Amino acid sequence: MRRVLFSGLLMMMSSVAAAADLGIDRLFEPPALNGKTPQGLKVAPDGSRITFLRGKETDQFQLDLWQYDIATGKTELLVDSKLLNPDGETLSAEEQARRERARTASLKGILEYDFSPDGKRLVFPLNGEVFLYDLGKSGEEAIEKLTSSALGFVTDARVSPGGRYLSFVREQNLWLIELDSKRSIQLTFDGGGLISNGTAEFIAQEEMARFEGYWWSPDDQAIAFARVDESPVPIQRRFEINADNVQVIEQRYPAAGQTNASVKLGVIDLNQVQPGGLVHDAGGTTVARGSVKVDWVTDGTEDAYLARVDWPKHSDFVAYQWQSRDQRRLELRTYSLADKTSKTLLVEESKSFVNLNDDLHFLADDDFLWTSERDGFARVYRFDSAGRLRYALSPEGWVVDRIAAVDEKNDRLYFLSGGPDPLQAQVFGVALNEAVKSTEMISAGEGIHNPSFAKDASVFVDTFSAAEAPAIVRLYRNTGEKIAVLEANALDDDHPYAPYLADHAKSEFGSLKNPGGDTLYYRMIKPAGFDATKRYPAIVNVYGGPHKQMVQKAWGDLTWQVLARQGYVVFVLDNRGSPRRGKAFEEALFRQMGGPEVDDQLAGIRWLKNQTFIDPTRVGVYGWSYGGYMSLMMLAKHSDEIAAGIAGAPVTDWSLYDTHYTERYMDHPKANADGYDKSSVFAHVDGLTAPLLLVHGMADDNVLFTNSTKLMTALQEKGRPFDLMTYPGAKHGISSPYMKKHYGHALLNFFARHLQPAATASAAPTANSEGTP
Repeated sequence: MRRVLFSGLLMMMSSVAAAADLGIDRLFEPPALNGKTPQGLKVAPDGSRITFLRGKETDQFQLDLWQYDIATGKTELLVDSKLLNPDGETLSAEEQARRERARTASLKGILEYDFSPDGKRLVFPLNGEVFLYDLGKSGEEAIEKLTSSALGFVTDARVSPGGRYLSFVREQNLWLIELDSKRSIQLTFDGGGLISNGTAEFIAQEEMARFEGYWWSPDDQAIAFARVDESPVPIQRRFEINADNVQVIEQRYPAAGQTNASVKLGVIDLNQVQPGGLVHDAGGTTVARGSVKVDWVTDGTEDAYLARVDWPKHSDFVAYQWQSRDQRRLELRTYSLADKTSKTLLVEESKSFVNLNDDLHFLADDDFLWTSERDGFARVYRFDSAGRLRYALSPEGWVVDRIAAVDEKNDRLYFLSGGPDPLQAQVFGVALNEAVKSTEMISAGEGIHNPSFAKDASVFVDTFSAAEAPAIVRLYRNTGEKIAVLEANALDDDHPYAPYLADHAKSEFGSLKNPGGDTLYYRMIKPAGFDATKRYPAIVNVYGGPHKQMVQKAWGDLTWQVLARQGYVVFVLDNRGSPRRGKAFEEALFRQMGGPEVDDQLAGIRWLKNQTFIDPTRVGVYGWSYGGYMSLMMLAKHSDEIAAGIAGAPVTDWSLYDTHYTERYMDHPKANADGYDKSSVFAHVDGLTAPLLLVHGMADDNVLFTNSTKLMTALQEKGRPFDLMTYPGAKHGISSPYMKKHYGHALLNFFARHLQPAATASAAPTANSEGTP
C-alpha cells in the first residue's frame, strides 16, 4: 500500500474568481495552484546545469524537460513533449502498470530521464521510444530517436555508468544499444507471458519501493538482472468495468498467505557475450540470434524477497539484499564474479519486521554505509569490508530519512532527518571517518527540505516547502551558502494562488497524549473569519498507516483550504504506526492493524470535541487507501462518536491484500488468524451505523474492488443504508482530472448533507454545488 497519497490527490483543486469562491474544480485546472514546481531535479555530472521536469502552463499534468544554466542563470525549455509527440501517448500494459505502481498515472509527457556520465547528453523515454538529446546542439539537431516503437514498447531506459550503452526493457526482455555504433544487443530471450527479465515484479514495485529490475556494474562490463516467473502466483479473476466495456482480468495477485512470484537474480558478463549471442537490428531486421551466458546468483526456489541490488565502487562483486518471507530477517549478501560464490556480509533481525531502505553505500576501501533501526531509530552506521560494525555516523534518537550524499574526498556525509523535530526534514552534515560527535545543519528554514546533490556533493538543489509557502527551489553549496534561486514561487500578485490568498487559513501545529501517554502530533486549520464564540463542525482527514506522515510543517493539501472555506475545522493527526517517530512507535500495530491506530484517532477526536469552538455532534472523517480502511474502522467501532465518514478504495479484509505489505504488519494468516479476524471491518460491521460514503475505482488492481463489493453485501444484508460512488476504469489512485473533480464535489456534498456547516458557522460560505453528482 506504499503510501497512496490520495489525501494529496485533491492537492491541486479550486473554483474560479475571488478568494471566497475557492472550490473543487479550480484545483485541477491550469495553471497549477501550487505554482511552478519542478520535478525530477538533477545536477549534471559536469556541474554545469540543473535539469528538471515541469508541467505546462496549459496542462499541469503534461511534463516537459527544462534546464537551468548555472553560469548564466538562464532557465530554458529543452524538450517540449507535446511537439515531440503531438498525437498523445499509447502506453503498453506494462508501462500503465508501472506508472500506477509509481503513482504517476495522472502524468503525461516526459516522466523520467538520465544523464550520460560526462553530462553532455540526456536520454529520455517518451511514448515507448527512447530519445538522445545532445546538450551541445539545439533545436531538432539536438534530438535523435534511438528506438522504434514498431519493435516494441521501451521501458526503464538508462545510460550505463561508463556511457557505452543504453539499456532498456522491451517485450519483457533486457536490451542494450551501443551508443557509438547504434548496434542493438538482446541479452535475454525467454521473456513473454509469465516470464519477464529486467523488470521488478508487482510486489517489489507496489510494496518494496523497488522499481528497477536490472543493475549496471560501474565499469560497464557486467549487468545484474531479475528474472521473474509469475506462474506460481494464484490468479485473481476480476472485472475491470470501464465506461464502454467490461473486461475479465486474470491477474497474478499474491494475497496474504499465498505464493509469490519466483524471482532469480542473474549476472551477465558482457566480456563473455559471443557474437552469436547478439541480435543486430538493421532497420528492424533480426540478423543474428544466439544464447547469452547467465550466472545465476539465486535459483528462485527460496520463499523470500529480492529486496535491493547494488554494486561497490569496483565490479568484483554484486551485493544484494535477501529478505525472509516473514520480513524479520534481512541479509546483505555478496556474489563474487570471479569465483561464483555468495557470502552473507551482514544480517538485520527484528521480532516484528525489518524496514527496507536505499541507504547502502560502498566506499572506495569497501567499507560501507548502512542505515539500520537496530537501536530503535533509523541511524547511519559504517561497517568494514567484512561486515563488522565500526561506528554510528548519525546521532542517537534521530530518525534518518535517507543518505543524501557521500563526499569521501572531503570526509563528509550528508543526510536528511527531522533531527529533534519529527515534523521537519533538514539536511545535516557529519564527518565520515569518525563516530558522530557533532552535526551541522546545512539547510535553512523551518519546514520540509528535499535535496538533490551533485555527484561530487559540492552543490545541491533544495526543494523547500514551509507550512504557509509552496515549494521553493534553490541551489546551494554544500556549506549551505545559497548560489541561486531556480524557482522562487513567491505568493505574490502573479502567483496562481494569489486570488485566494486573502482567505487562506493558516495551520496550527500541536500535540496531545493518547491514553498510554504517547505523544501524537496534529495539524489544525480553522475556517476563514474564525469566531471563537461559535461552534464549528470538524472534518478529520486520516491516513493512519505506515510509511506516510500526514502532519508536517509543509505546504498543505489545498483540499483542506476548500473545506475551511465551507466552514469546517480541518484536523489531521498522526497515530501510532506512522513513520519518522522510531521503530517502537511504528510497530505498535504489528499483528493488530485497526487497533492502536483507531484508538489514537479516537483520542484525537475526543480532544477535538473538548475544544470550545467545536460542535461535538458534527465531526466527520475521510481517507483513501489505508485512510479508507481507517475511516471504516473508526465508523465501525465508534459511530457514536463520528457523525459521518467517507472511505475511498479501502481494504476491508486484510486476507484480500498482498503478501509483502500485509504479512509485514499482520504476520502470516496461519500464524495470526485471530489478528486477521479482529483487523477485518466485517468483525465490527454491526457498529457501522453512521452515514457512509463508499468510493472505489472499478479497475483497481491494488486494493481490489472485491474489498468494497464484500462490504456492500454485508451492509445490504443488515439493511444498512450507505452512499456509493464508483469510477469506471479507475485504478487505485484516481488519475483522471474529471474524476478527481467529481470525487471532490461528492466529498463536499456528502459532508454538507450530514454535517450542515452553514447552520453553526453563519459567516462561512455555503457548499459549492456546482457539478453535484
